[in-house]
Amino acid sequence: MSTPDFSSTEAKASYGIGLQMGQQVKGAFEGVSIDAVVAGIQDAFAGQNPQIPADDINAAFMAMQERLQAEQAEMAKKYAAEGEAFLAENAKRDEVTVLESGLQYEVITEGSGEKPTADSTVRTHYAGTLVNGQEFDSSYKRGEPAEFPVGGVIKGWTEALQQMPVGSKWKLYVPYQLAYGEQGAGGAIGPFQALIFEIELLDIVS
Repeated sequence: MSTPDFSSTEAKASYGIGLQMGQQVKGAFEGVSIDAVVAGIQDAFAGQNPQIPADDINAAFMAMQERLQAEQAEMAKKYAAEGEAFLAENAKRDEVTVLESGLQYEVITEGSGEKPTADSTVRTHYAGTLVNGQEFDSSYKRGEPAEFPVGGVIKGWTEALQQMPVGSKWKLYVPYQLAYGEQGAGGAIGPFQALIFEIELLDIVS
């Protein structure tokens, strides 16, 4: 296939549409066929009758939805089991404190400043990982501390920050109920996933 002429604004915008579609379709489900996708687009542009009956297409959509839901349910069970096992073992360590909520923390550095309240806005450095060690976020790597209201973050953070004097650095072990729950957060954090954070409370902004 020859390379299109991308010199016009229309061509560039058209390529952008195709690029966005490709990114969306690529992650739709395992086994997606680019050839079949292109055939569908070409038939639509040409105004041709579909090569596959509408009832068959709808049945395929329903079958794929059921398959994806089953896969997601299995993955959720896996994440929940991994998190529960990790937290149960982690709670046995002497340096770990387990709160009534289920939140676990470990003091790395104990600060001597004030403690924020639920209404405070704080400045922190932090890094977040899954229980398998995979990092999903880090203000350290961005090179800039994060500011946010204590009452506007996940429950595990809200609870811990109110017990941390400024200057403290803690390691939090957060059950999924105190993190992103049954829904997860985007592609990086799945449903029912326990999370680990290192949080350094730098200042109370307000």
